[in-house]
Amino acid sequence: MTEERREFQRLRLAKPILATMDRANALILDIGMAGAFLEHYGTTEPGRRFRLSFRWQSEPVEFDCEVVRTTVVREPGGDGEHPVSHSGVHFVAPVGNAEALLEELMGSFVRRILDAQRANAAGEEAHANSAAILAGLGGALRKRSRGYMSFRLKDGKWWRIPTDSPRQPEEGFTVAAWEDEAELDTLCRTYEESDAEGRQLIRLLAELSVRHA
Repeated sequence: MTEERREFQRLRLAKPILATMDRANALILDIGMAGAFLEHYGTTEPGRRFRLSFRWQSEPVEFDCEVVRTTVVREPGGDGEHPVSHSGVHFVAPVGNAEALLEELMGSFVRRILDAQRANAAGEEAHANSAAILAGLGGALRKRSRGYMSFRLKDGKWWRIPTDSPRQPEEGFTVAAWEDEAELDTLCRTYEESDAEGRQLIRLLAELSVRHA
């Protein structure tokens, strides 16, 4: 059995999201439900707390954050004065309905990417079906079942393991126990046929499912 991931997946953004760190401009390069990877002018240090703000569907999204790691990548930056840094940050607390808006953003982005990965006519129908299933993942009728179901792919065979842990495995994915079995069978086949990026996106959406369990 493979070792479980200790951190949530992050979505690498093809187009960075404009944001602010307190009142300073920043770009969100990667984002997940637990944190983000930012590019910004100036330097910071691990442990610093700040307010990250950006917009989604014209709605403000704000999180209180803490810097986990930071590195200067260019000195000086484009303004000719300040260095440019890359900083990984952890979401400490959402402001208002920020978590719900972030779930909508990530679900929308991931489904858009998966839909764009329909590479050829032969795979068009299969990818369309998988995209429809992923769109409904986490939106199934909330039964009274509790916990999670982990699907582990090992030596070409799927292992279905009830678990109390929401963590995603290295190979496979973990979802809420209430998800529809027929749809999950299709999701397993989609996972087998996907490349590394596609598998990472499936695990990312699976994380959105376990958040509601």
